[in-house]
Amino acid sequence: MASDPAFRARIVERIAEISAEDWNACARAGGAAYNPFVDHRFLKALEDAGCVGGRSGWTPCHVVLEDDDGLAGVAPCYVKGHSQGEYVFDHAFADAYERAGGDYYPKLQVAVPFTPVTGPRLMAAPGRDRALARSGLAAALRGLMRQTETSSVHVTFTTEEEQEGLAAGGFLPRTDRQFHWRNDGYGSYDDFLATLASRKRKQLKRERREALADGLTVRHVTGADLTEADWDAFFGFYMDTGARKWGRPYLNRRFFSLIGETMPEAALLVLAEENGRPIAGALNFIGGDALYGRYWGAVEDRPFLHFELCYHQAIDAAIARGLPRVEAGAQGEHKLARGYLPEITRSAHLFADAGLQRAVADYLARERKHVAQERQALTESSPFRHATEGGGDDA
Repeated sequence: MASDPAFRARIVERIAEISAEDWNACARAGGAAYNPFVDHRFLKALEDAGCVGGRSGWTPCHVVLEDDDGLAGVAPCYVKGHSQGEYVFDHAFADAYERAGGDYYPKLQVAVPFTPVTGPRLMAAPGRDRALARSGLAAALRGLMRQTETSSVHVTFTTEEEQEGLAAGGFLPRTDRQFHWRNDGYGSYDDFLATLASRKRKQLKRERREALADGLTVRHVTGADLTEADWDAFFGFYMDTGARKWGRPYLNRRFFSLIGETMPEAALLVLAEENGRPIAGALNFIGGDALYGRYWGAVEDRPFLHFELCYHQAIDAAIARGLPRVEAGAQGEHKLARGYLPEITRSAHLFADAGLQRAVADYLARERKHVAQERQALTESSPFRHATEGGGDDA
């Protein structure tokens, strides 16, 4: 597979073929904050549990870039047989391609499976020129697309810097938005509440009271305190939510055990319990500069409990850890009222068919404008106090 003449690219079908030390050094190169989802342990857990590979429609084909000096960069890559578990929706592209007589699948996906979290995708080795290594990885992906006769390459939830580099190399930039909470140096949840308009502040206080009525308690569990019983309880919650939202949940029970065995310090379970019995839970991952909310579920329907475990408790945990933000996953305008503001997410796309490339370029230009306008409108309707508003009285 050809790339930049200075580089050699090869594909590995199991991330275990790359040393964890080398992979993680690339993920953290340039002083990047720790991102648990590009951690070798996380990606290996997906493979070892069988969540990817086999008949999942996610076939690993990770790209390794080398030259005479050794490792130059890596990229998590998969051959996809469908568009599930990506959170960057391309079904319209697939329909157009197939109406024109082409086969959209298989395609190449540079991503973390089932994880709509921004992070590095084209990862240069420490000490390397990052722009040059990323260019080499992009060229390798273009070559892999030709070699495998796949329809396209999609680099999803990439960083702004990576997207700009890919766009310069002919990839099409795409944007979307999520809701993130920003920690403005708060010492407590009440400090955060004080920044909200009075009516919104009262609403959230009442919401939190009602969520934990009837004697419910909340327990935060991480690290060595995580037990298989905790994972059993949470997996039941996850399966209930997944069955209702996706039809077939993406992750299996073994995956969660592997996370508990190999990277427990990065996992934070927030469990709601009644008389010691867990009835609901939310799983977060702890990064170097963010708390990432990922999955939630419950076996009993209680008012506002979803908001409490997924959003309010995440804010509490981020403040306690001094983390700058909480990323609460894909979609959900209901997050806005709870202090989570719209932020841009990014991807980059390349199509083998020149006609589809041109058509998608036109579509994405309009979509980016719409996303920017929508983000502005949502920001203007945030719950935060304006400079002219007073503190007000709380209930």
